[in-house]
Amino acid sequence: MQEHPDITPFVIAMGAHLSPRFGYTLDAFRDHHIDVDETLESLISSDTDTGMAKTIGVSMMGLADILSRRRPDVLMIIADRYEMLAAAAAAMALRIPIAHIEGGEISEGAIDDAVRNALTKLSHLHFVPHKPAAQRVIAMGEEPWRVHTVGAPSLDHLRHRELMPFEALAQSLGIDARRPYDLISFHPVTLMQDTVAEAEAFYAALKTIDGQKIFCFPNSDAGSHTLIKKAQEFAAPRHDAHIFTNLDHWVYWNLLHRARAIIGNSSSALMEAPSVPLPAINVGRRQRGRLMAKNVIDCAADRQAIQTAYRRAVSDDFRNNLSGMRNPYGDGHAGERICAALTQYRDRARLLDKRAQPVIAVEDIVGFKRK
Repeated sequence: MQEHPDITPFVIAMGAHLSPRFGYTLDAFRDHHIDVDETLESLISSDTDTGMAKTIGVSMMGLADILSRRRPDVLMIIADRYEMLAAAAAAMALRIPIAHIEGGEISEGAIDDAVRNALTKLSHLHFVPHKPAAQRVIAMGEEPWRVHTVGAPSLDHLRHRELMPFEALAQSLGIDARRPYDLISFHPVTLMQDTVAEAEAFYAALKTIDGQKIFCFPNSDAGSHTLIKKAQEFAAPRHDAHIFTNLDHWVYWNLLHRARAIIGNSSSALMEAPSVPLPAINVGRRQRGRLMAKNVIDCAADRQAIQTAYRRAVSDDFRNNLSGMRNPYGDGHAGERICAALTQYRDRARLLDKRAQPVIAVEDIVGFKRK
């Protein structure tokens, strides 16, 4: 977008980006030569669902001021973070068209699923990662001309830079380049009453797996503080367990390329890991329903199930079977496709004028006849 002659982006950084607890990642924008035009302090520092709800409210107030003053042609939002409900609601009231990235996905074990679907219905352009997602968005009643299959933008990083020399990277991170390691990424399961209920079995299984462990911080959801504490308690007596509050995108990509496996319930294991390809163990219900490539082994949040899945994932047979696999989430050219599509739609009135699609009769769906 920065390089495109017909697009002038401005960036609003909010929520966890401004939180020291989660690494104050505002600095990462500058490291990648991206100007941050507006900042918004909105993350309530709590570990509860009430804090999440209040964060939406604080975000809504601040974004209403920023968007009212800026009046952009289009507001672009991504994926399924609950804070994006505030952005979409403010834009809707101000009659600002919304472009949404990664709609049409499924993650039935988290509130992300409902958030994503709500954002889809509030949005006017849809940039989805794959064909099933496009079909799902259209089935929700969105006009087909609004839906563009572009791939996942996170995969674009693969094409922009070459891998780093691993010894230097390992030294900078304080890990042993000679020993194998697994990446660990485990988030709260926000649809469960106890959002960290699956963590006990998860950590019990980790204790039985040898080798270095590299932990990434969980999302700033209800239960995240508890999960951070669990990771710290796991790592404290172990010299080969390392916790990182935030990893630069390119550092993370390099770690994916050299890892033995990725274990947890992060969408990264499903979306990015297939491009390596890296064996992934998806634990529990958080990502239930999401499209999974053949690098992913899905298992219950049960110690024995996780152990069995891990043994299979690191076996030579499983790894060899991944050779030449295709990532269903895209080819690393999402950015160009999104920019090309954005420049097609300059008529704000047309974008805002959403039209209802024909209703499919119930009997056509389930195949019954009325008496």
